[in-house]
Amino acid sequence: MSERIGWPAALFSIKCFIAAMLALYISFSIGLERPYWSFLTSYIVAQPLAGAVISKAVFRVIGTIVGAAATVLMVPPLANAPELLSLAFASWLALCVFISLLDRTPRAYMFVLAGYSACLIGFPSVDMPGQIFTVAVLRVQEISVGILCGSLVHAVIFPGSVTQLLLRRVDDILRDAERWSRDAIATVPVPGLEAERRRLAQDVTELHQLSIHLPFDISRLSPRVRTVRALQDQLSLLLPLGAAVEDRLATFRGEPGAIQPAMEALIADTRAWLAAPGEDRDLRQAAAEALRTRCAALEPATGPEMTWQDMLRLSLVARLSTLIAAHRDCRDLRDQMITHSRQPVTPRIADLLEGRRDRELHRDYAGALRGAATAFLTVLVGCLLWIGSGWQDGGTGVMLAGVFLALFSAMDNPLGPLKRFILGTIIATVIGAVYGFVILPRIDGFFMLAAAMAPMLLTLGAFLASPRFAGVALPTMLGLGSPALISSRYVNEFPVFINAAIAQIVGLWFAIVMAGLLQSAGVHGAIRRTVRAGWADIAARSTSMNPPDVRAWINRMLDRIALLAPRIAAIGASGGKPLYNAMQDLRTGVAIGELRQLRIDLPQRESAPLEPVLRDVGAHYAELDPDAPAPAGPALLGGIDSAIAQFAGHPLAAVRRQAMLALVSLRRNLFPDVPAYRSPAR
Repeated sequence: MSERIGWPAALFSIKCFIAAMLALYISFSIGLERPYWSFLTSYIVAQPLAGAVISKAVFRVIGTIVGAAATVLMVPPLANAPELLSLAFASWLALCVFISLLDRTPRAYMFVLAGYSACLIGFPSVDMPGQIFTVAVLRVQEISVGILCGSLVHAVIFPGSVTQLLLRRVDDILRDAERWSRDAIATVPVPGLEAERRRLAQDVTELHQLSIHLPFDISRLSPRVRTVRALQDQLSLLLPLGAAVEDRLATFRGEPGAIQPAMEALIADTRAWLAAPGEDRDLRQAAAEALRTRCAALEPATGPEMTWQDMLRLSLVARLSTLIAAHRDCRDLRDQMITHSRQPVTPRIADLLEGRRDRELHRDYAGALRGAATAFLTVLVGCLLWIGSGWQDGGTGVMLAGVFLALFSAMDNPLGPLKRFILGTIIATVIGAVYGFVILPRIDGFFMLAAAMAPMLLTLGAFLASPRFAGVALPTMLGLGSPALISSRYVNEFPVFINAAIAQIVGLWFAIVMAGLLQSAGVHGAIRRTVRAGWADIAARSTSMNPPDVRAWINRMLDRIALLAPRIAAIGASGGKPLYNAMQDLRTGVAIGELRQLRIDLPQRESAPLEPVLRDVGAHYAELDPDAPAPAGPALLGGIDSAIAQFAGHPLAAVRRQAMLALVSLRRNLFPDVPAYRSPAR
């Protein structure tokens, strides 16, 4: 949503208010015990897009039911052993946090909710284990009412469509990608291109997140998820291909005659086609095939007499041809997304959609374990302090500490949002005191309650729509959903109200202390783990004997690049070197995949020159240190040059071409500044 508070934010706030009042009215009418849960849930599931509201509602219902079931299983048998019950709650929350941090999609909310729902239901019920099933059922009912009301209102009143937003973003991303590729193959370098092009990694991640909501969208013409996945795959190819072409052109700059007139004309025509690929699919495909035919005609013949310049020229035109095909496929997939037919628009699209899998994401197991351990120790230590102190409201503080850490466990540094939550809680306490003990005693009936709450709720709802203010508006809103304010009958008990507020602030403070002690590595640790994960992947891929999955490799590396960019920006460091290394590693992994495929296709005797190359690449990346990455050694360079020389004399032209493309790419990625390769045959 926008940073500014305008009409979209006002409409969002009005819909949230209507949903909250509907949920509250139904809860009062059917006599639910704690109607404030319905009220709060309607705000928690609120999203500007109807499909996102419905998907979040489904995830929340499932998570709430699972959490309630876990509570019913844990509390009765362990009610007389508070230490064991505390251990059970802490373990369950840690498990759910761990799974959610590995999922890294909107589905992760379901796992987080399953974890902290057990805390919300279980901690207030430890003194009445015999009623835990009834309490759990009531909580599920109350939350379900809020979910249904929120989903209904946001889906019916001026609903926002995930499909429309997705298609708009696809159009924007395709235009940007075509501009970046056009700049990459320019004969004159374009400043700032590398930093801009990295945004494509974040754009692909955004498409992935949006596609999770597509099955729940209200539009009958929403594209299939696998079409979006296929588009993500083709967009992902643009980064390594564009970077490869840009690198080869850079080596030719300053060398008179290195770029032939026919190649200059081809590059100019390709840039013109990327500037205006056209809406007519047949004309677009014909133009793309004509360009690719010209690329094939410019490929130099492979053989022992090839010069390094010939190898670079082969690599340039071959990668350019694949880049053109990838852009053509992206445009065709966009046509597939907007067509009303489920039939593939071209035979090539049918191939791209066949067997499409979910997108492979980076899994930070160490980070997930750290977040789970923080949640576990927070609940366990908090329970021990609560039991030892004998404070009656201490359970509320422990419960909320666990909830807040679970909510912010995906953040590298949760201290900022936790501090904003404390500020919002203090504001809510002051506003709640005015409502609870000045305004509410003077009103009677539901409609007067709604009218009295409307000014504050509508204002806070508008602020919820802005990322800039939501961090304070949300806890303020949650504070106004206090049981002392939202109940079936008014009870003037100021001590109960203030004790609950103090317990919430203490719980937040305790969460801040535990997060500071256990997650001190923060952004720096996350950057190190992400970089090391990429290197470990390359090391493992180099020695693997299985068929390479280049698609999965590119997806994981692009996801890592998307994760690195905001983290490096957050610490105020220059993102050039770490992100450039990630881009370089991406291209290295692609070249390794090509070499592994060549090794599989050839008899062992013919593929023997590749063994030392792959082994040494794996050893190099396995030994890299993020604090002081060492350059690749001369032995690896010698192995690559030896393999080039041996494959240049292979009797099959197709094998020579495949080997030259992969080995030249690997040499340029790992040794960009070394002298040109010299053939022993010359």
